[in-house]
Amino acid sequence: MKLSPQAPARRLALHLASSLGAALALAGAAHADPKIVAKVDGVAITEDDVNDALLDIGPGLPQKLEGPAREKYVVDYLIDLKLVAKKAEADKLDAGADFTRRLAYYHDKLAMQALLTGVAKAAVTEEAEHKAYDEAAKAQPPAEEVHARHILLPTEEEAKAALARIKAGEDFAKVATELSKDPAGEGGDLGWFTKDRMVPEFADAAFKLQPGQVSDPVQSQFGWHIIKVEERRMRTFPPFDQVKDQAARYVAQKAQGDLIAALHQGVKIERFDEEPTPTGDAKAPDGDAKPKTP
Repeated sequence: MKLSPQAPARRLALHLASSLGAALALAGAAHADPKIVAKVDGVAITEDDVNDALLDIGPGLPQKLEGPAREKYVVDYLIDLKLVAKKAEADKLDAGADFTRRLAYYHDKLAMQALLTGVAKAAVTEEAEHKAYDEAAKAQPPAEEVHARHILLPTEEEAKAALARIKAGEDFAKVATELSKDPAGEGGDLGWFTKDRMVPEFADAAFKLQPGQVSDPVQSQFGWHIIKVEERRMRTFPPFDQVKDQAARYVAQKAQGDLIAALHQGVKIERFDEEPTPTGDAKAPDGDAKPKTP
């Protein structure tokens, strides 16, 4: 299932997706009077502080650090943080221009996360999830797929020689491993694909074969192929319950991206970090020039 926000400003929402997801989960677990887990000169460290720290340093902690040991590590970190911060304030290290600039950055980041988290929570409803699912399912109707292997060789003579070995009883995957010039796929395995994923000559030959059948040599722009079809099936869209989480992420990210795009409207934004656009005879590369390949 492929779901992706269409808003051009989605990069920010996508960048925040994992941290915002964790924030949503923790926000749901928050309560009015959090438990105090430690004090430093009377200043409380609460479970909410531990959760905030986990959002920040959690991804960098060793995976084997779990349960009480993980919580103890984070509480120790917060105790050290309080002590070191207090000393830094006493030394007036929080009064410089660099500190003020960085503090402003983190203020903006936290404010942004608060807004985007609220937007995501409001957007993710059962109705919105089902709508996103229905649109994605409509865009990906059932299609026939084949699971195939191939052997790619530079000349017809080499392809005929490889085919002769297969007809004599040698294993297709073994011959592919020895001879094929396509390094992708062990034993020439291409996995499952629909007809539109391959160049026409290859696709036409592959989709004429039944499971177990091997083609005659087929020429394409890449060389000469021997194709073996392993299986055929109809690709169908997965049921809603299997992709509900993906639909929810899509709805959240799209809502965030749409908001960011809307905020760009009517705002004067000047950029001084970009190269000037080429003029004259300069020609942009053709993004569709690369051919489809098995």
